[in-house]
Parts: sequence; C-alpha cells; structure tokens
Amino acid sequence: MLNCAAHSEAGMDNCDAFKAMQRQGWAHFAPLENSTMIPAAELVSFAGIHSGQKVLDVACGTGVVAVTAARAGAAVTGLDLTPELLERARYNAQLAGVKVDWHEGDVEKLPFDDAAFDAVVSQFGHIFAPRPELAVGEMLRVLKPGGTIAFSTWPPHAMIGKTFTLVAKYSPSRPADVPPPTEWGDERIIRERLGKNVRDIAMRRGTMISAALSLQHYRAFAEKAAGPLVKLVEALSASDPVALESFRRDFEAAAAEYYSENAMRQEFLSTRAIKN
Repeated sequence: MLNCAAHSEAGMDNCDAFKAMQRQGWAHFAPLENSTMIPAAELVSFAGIHSGQKVLDVACGTGVVAVTAARAGAAVTGLDLTPELLERARYNAQLAGVKVDWHEGDVEKLPFDDAAFDAVVSQFGHIFAPRPELAVGEMLRVLKPGGTIAFSTWPPHAMIGKTFTLVAKYSPSRPADVPPPTEWGDERIIRERLGKNVRDIAMRRGTMISAALSLQHYRAFAEKAAGPLVKLVEALSASDPVALESFRRDFEAAAAEYYSENAMRQEFLSTRAIKN
C-alpha cells in the first residue's frame, strides 16, 4: 500500500504526487480510444446494462463506455481524473447525441452518495489507482445492493501486462509500494479484493485489436498516447538516453509475439459481480 504520509519534494504527499503524474501522462490518451471502442461495447453487454439504469463509469477516459451505455438508454455518470480526457468525452457524447453527467474526480474518493448506482463499471481505468483497496471500496460503496460491478483489466502474462512490467523496470520515479496495475488482471487477486462484498463473480477473456504498420509504428504511437509510456519516455529522454533505447528494444521484442498482419492483439480480462 502506498504510504501517503511521506511527502514529496513538491510538497504533496506521495499519493497526490503520483496521481498528478498520472493526470499529466493520460492527458494524451485520446488517439488510443478507437482501439477501446469494441471492448467498451463488450463490457456494457457483459455488465447487462439496459435502459433506465443509473450507471457510473469510473476512470471513464474519453467516454467510450459511458457513451455506449447512454446509447443503450442508461442514465450515465462519467468520472475521470484528467480534464483533457473529459473534454474529449463531452465531444464524443455530443456527437453521439446522448447526455452524460461528467465529473472530474478520483476513484479513491468518489463524490457520490452511498448506493447511488445500479451498475458501476470501469474499462482499464480504476486499475491505476495507487491504493486498490480504496478504489474497489469506493466503487462498491456507491453501488446499490444487488447492483452490478464490472470492469476490464490487463492480465500480467499478456501484451499490455508485459509492457507495464517493462515500464516499472525502467521507470526512475515509480514508487516501489504502488501495486502494479496488472494485479487487477490476476483472477485470484480480483477475488481477494472483491472479497465477501459480492457474489456471482463471472470472468471472461477478450482481445483488443490495435492497427499498426510495424512494431516500431505501434511503439512510437504508444509512446505518445499511453500514460505510463509518455511519462517514462519523457523522463528517460532527459536523464538516460541509453536506457531509453534499451527500453525501446525490449518493448518491441516483447510486442513481437502479439503482432501479425498489421495488428497488435492484446488480451484483456472482464470481471462481473453482484454486490451483496
């Protein structure tokens, strides 16, 4: 668990400093949204979202899940830490002709009443909270008894999981006591974190496809849009160009197994459960 009592040089506690870094990195995510749109529809379907429900999309990013749920007739609220992504989400909702209640906020301290939603969902978002027990506790707090919690995550053994492992290896600034986001892709850990608060846990695997002309094309694109890579490349460019080139070679080597026919195939895990 991240020790928030320790203070950074900037005068913020460790949690605030870590979240500020994430906010800056994920501000560039919008170009990646196309790859997440089909998995978003799969998550909405898997969660059983339907017309008339009150739904919260946590760490909503550019709103692909929120907009999809709103198009299904749900009354949707979307929350994200990064204002630039919420700006894009508002555009996406306006373009789709749906209404979503957007909030800038933190999954570790949700600004909503207890039992306010019929479903709480997150696609590759809540996993970046530095204190998983707080994130899942808040998601369950705002969920009604009998409501559905559903989320998509990255397994540690697959492409994105290996990328996060590489980022952690090369990162000069990631706090050692922040759990890796890929722990949310481990079925055993998911069950432990949900604990006795839920029943009827169901899981299924899917594959997200990202188009790329080459491994180098995919890597260069990810470096400009994927939050952890954005911050890593920024840091290594300034402090250790040799390490940066080593990271890039390792990244392309790890990605090669999942790349063919101009497509990068990235396995994900979806989880659904009912709150007791």
